[in-house]
Amino acid sequence: MARYLVTGGAGFVGSHCVLALLERGAEVVVFDNLRQGHREAVPPEAALVVGDLADRARVAELFAAQRFDAVLHFAALSLVGESMREPLRYMAENAANSLWLADAAIKAGCLRYVLSSTAALFGEPERIPIDEECRIAPGSAYGESKLMVERGLAWAAQVHGLRYAALRYFNAAGSDPEGRAGEDHDPETHLVPLAIDAALGRRPPLTVFGDDYPTPDGTCLRDYVHVTDLADAHLRVLDRLESHGSCRYNIGNGAGHSVKEVIAAVERVGGRTVPHSIGPRRAGDPAVLVAASERLRQDTGWTPRYAALDDIVRTAWAWREAHPRGYDDKG
Repeated sequence: MARYLVTGGAGFVGSHCVLALLERGAEVVVFDNLRQGHREAVPPEAALVVGDLADRARVAELFAAQRFDAVLHFAALSLVGESMREPLRYMAENAANSLWLADAAIKAGCLRYVLSSTAALFGEPERIPIDEECRIAPGSAYGESKLMVERGLAWAAQVHGLRYAALRYFNAAGSDPEGRAGEDHDPETHLVPLAIDAALGRRPPLTVFGDDYPTPDGTCLRDYVHVTDLADAHLRVLDRLESHGSCRYNIGNGAGHSVKEVIAAVERVGGRTVPHSIGPRRAGDPAVLVAASERLRQDTGWTPRYAALDDIVRTAWAWREAHPRGYDDKG
């Protein structure tokens, strides 16, 4: 039976990937410091090891105690604004820790590594949709930290034979359709849960940052991919690494949705008004960010099962409604 190490497996995207691995009959070990992750997000069928990637001795012990067929790496700091206030922290916790993790895996003979990366590598994109050949120029320390990881893994592939995949995407959204996992961040910065909570009266009215962008309704367009579809993409590239070399893929849903469209979808699904106001633009917010996924689709057969915005919102609404206080309240 295959055994996988999932770092950050108690977090949002990581926990959904753990569910997908368990569904295929794999053994899963989750390594998470629980600063942003939740113990309750780890299914009982998976083993949870609480620890920090900065503790290199602990990571080495983990690889010495068990054999892993691959590493799926989700653990990371991921707030763009925070990264611009604490850039060196992001370099240390994202770049250095990710590469020391790869070093430990290589020394243990574990030569498959799937990195949950980011489309923030592309900064202000030169074209839309953003494909893998677009110019890479991160506009934040967060994006730069992930780029450093990708560069380090490329050298590990060249020198040590590591086979790695880097998946770049923007906005993970939705929740497990069976209600087993959901989105619970502190602080919460993602639009879909913020809009849902505003509709449910759990947060103040939503602020829409600018309605004068060169888009059909004046608000920013973003690419939303259902978290279950993201988990599926990670598993597909994991399988591809068994017979192919390293790869990098952008993941997109095929079309962007504006802030106003997301608000309208929440209102349709939930049957409640989303109280909101229009605020000034945020510095550095591009009008449109949509990723292309043709290469991923061609190479792996990946197709999003929950592509419709209403389907994404419906699963997110169901989980938020059932968990008023996130994982601290199971409903």
